Amino acid sequence: MKQTHSSAVLNRLSETYIRLVLALGGHDPDYVDAFYGPPELKGEPLPLDAIRRGAVAAVGELRTLSSNRMEPMVRLRHQYIVRQLQALYARVEMLTGKKFTFDEESKALYDAVAPTHAEEHFAGLRDELGKALPGSGGVPERFEAYRKRFVVPREKLDAVFQAAINESRARTAKRITLPEGESFTVEYVTGKSWSGYNWFKGNCHSLIQVNTDFPITIDRAVDLASHEGYPGHHVYNSLLETHLVRERNWMEFTVYPLFSPQSLIAEGTANFGIDMAFPGEERVAFERETLFPLAGLDGKEAEEYYRLHALFLKLAYAGNEAARRYLDGSFTREQATEYLISYALMSPERAAQRTKFFDQYRSYVINYNLGQDMVKRFIESAGGTPDNPDVRWKIFEELISSPRLPSALL
Repeated sequence: MKQTHSSAVLNRLSETYIRLVLALGGHDPDYVDAFYGPPELKGEPLPLDAIRRGAVAAVGELRTLSSNRMEPMVRLRHQYIVRQLQALYARVEMLTGKKFTFDEESKALYDAVAPTHAEEHFAGLRDELGKALPGSGGVPERFEAYRKRFVVPREKLDAVFQAAINESRARTAKRITLPEGESFTVEYVTGKSWSGYNWFKGNCHSLIQVNTDFPITIDRAVDLASHEGYPGHHVYNSLLETHLVRERNWMEFTVYPLFSPQSLIAEGTANFGIDMAFPGEERVAFERETLFPLAGLDGKEAEEYYRLHALFLKLAYAGNEAARRYLDGSFTREQATEYLISYALMSPERAAQRTKFFDQYRSYVINYNLGQDMVKRFIESAGGTPDNPDVRWKIFEELISSPRLPSALL
């Protein structure tokens, strides 16, 4: 098939994009999350100013292309490369000293801005949870005491996690045709600012790391198995590799710049994927019958645990607010830590760890909760409601197999 002018330009500039992403990774060790493309694209190191000029030139050339006659997927590709390059430019600006507010940064890097909530909003949600919690005293202390009853013993963690990831894979495989030979490896690590991480290696293989610095409660097994594995990051990356890299030869998807719009799609679908694989009562039933016993916990308490857990999840945006105020300079580290304890109901140790995440990843925090909410609205507005699982899974699979941007979910 004869290559069109637009396709030729996109293919050439996709290589430029890869080289610029990899070059920026030489200045920012967290920037390149994955690369499994041709080694020759790594090229020579470039100064930040040269990377900036390269991004501006590439975006300028891309904008000369008319997308009107492009097929829908190619149009998405065109929009994707432009927006990813704009985010790369913003990251260069940050590294060369430009100051962004939290919201300016998230818009520039992730194509989205999280809503702002007053303390009264979180206080009301916290009080709602407090009324349902056993015991007396402050809600953070009571919630922490309650959660400690559901910690998975370290010696049982692997059995619990393996059971969770095997079940999440089986449930996903019933709905999505997984690439032949896809695989993963699990490692347990310490000394990280995150609780779990998927390192995609290419050839549909992932290294999934679970941080054991702090006690892991029973809910985290399914959360991490689905988020990092099935149908989350592992499936997302494997489908992009299969459908875009192998089938279309769109090489830009062999590199994943962490601080880019792609991350909101990746984290949002991974978080929403938890409910996709384990909707409502199905999760409670699986945990009651399988994971609670494996962890040595009383399965009879599963329903109450997840009733309270649902109330706790309403406080998810408190972490965003703490990050916004901390990174904008209106909170000290100590104030951000106290805010996380009071409104996100984190233990003091976990709250301190979270501020280190803010230091390292900054406004990236919006990708989890805002990303999940945006993905949920997009899928359900297209008919993928909980009572229509066939459509729900179809739209979800299409989303994680295509070059979507966060602004396209609105």
